[in-house]
Amino acid sequence: MTELSPENLEAYLRQAFGEDARLLHVGRIGRPEEQGMKALGYGKPLFVRFTAGGREREAVLSTMRGDKYGHQFYWDRAAILMFQHATSARLERHVRPMGLGYLDAEGSMIPLREPEEFFILNEKLPGHDYFKDLERIRGGDFRPSDEALAREFARWLARIHAEKKDDPDLYFRGVRNLIGSSECIMGLIDEAFPHPYAEFPERRFLDMEQRIIEWRWKLKGFARRLSVVHGDFHPWNVLVTDDGDFRVLDRSRGEWGEPAGDVCTMAINYLLYGLYKEAKLSGPFERLYRAYFEEYLERTGDRQCLEVMAPFFVFRGLVVASPEWYPDHPPAVRRGLLRFLVNVLEDEVFDWEHVNRYME
Repeated sequence: MTELSPENLEAYLRQAFGEDARLLHVGRIGRPEEQGMKALGYGKPLFVRFTAGGREREAVLSTMRGDKYGHQFYWDRAAILMFQHATSARLERHVRPMGLGYLDAEGSMIPLREPEEFFILNEKLPGHDYFKDLERIRGGDFRPSDEALAREFARWLARIHAEKKDDPDLYFRGVRNLIGSSECIMGLIDEAFPHPYAEFPERRFLDMEQRIIEWRWKLKGFARRLSVVHGDFHPWNVLVTDDGDFRVLDRSRGEWGEPAGDVCTMAINYLLYGLYKEAKLSGPFERLYRAYFEEYLERTGDRQCLEVMAPFFVFRGLVVASPEWYPDHPPAVRRGLLRFLVNVLEDEVFDWEHVNRYME
């Protein structure tokens, strides 16, 4: 827990309101006595009196308590406080915000002044996007190193997925996000497809959503599977170097989740590229798919992942089948993907060895 001293609070006031700012008093709301401030925040607002610009001012200093309702991480709580800072003054009769900032690891309070957008600065990595390898293979240039790389992907996933966490609420949150998030299944159904859509009428989307809700309740029994994940492991987020090594980009949707989601995210792309040749998985992309699955299952021994995989395939399949995200697919490719998504939901255990029966 972060500790905050009166000195750090006064330093913040000087940064935010000018060098002449001075702290006069700080205490809990409704309790006038001075407070020793330890573990500031966690849902306990503080009354602050200070001077700045030659006049005395009063304020309430608040942070949010971490909880299981989507606020487990500091970035969850930051998003809510940023929303309040940006919108409160625009609402009639609402309290006006006076400042926004964050506490660093030393307890220093760092102000943010009129934030509009945030950015991140990452290192530049060598290599080329993995999807370019898949395009090369689709063009007829399949190499032994391609299968070796698919197996290395599986070994890497097996290593990161080996770290587990006992937190059922966090697993349940991940399942809720998979189904209801604007970036995931229901958001994609609403926004990534035209409505009406002749290739997949509204009734079929409704049937899919109903089946997904059934899967949500099934997944409640698998919370012990919570593992470290990447969250967005697909060919556009992998850089491959000339010596066959790889690095990954753009970790998404949380540090912890269902490991089957990572497995599906890459696997659906082998199916996608294979469908460009014929209406089933065959040839080099079938080899990549089988090498990837074989290696993962051998390294992890996690055949239980096959029991939870279907809704994660639906999420990733909706992405790659979307006419908005992938407008250039031939109709047969899009139909094949959508057919796969409908059929995969009907099996209690994903039959990875006979994947083509989901294409029928």
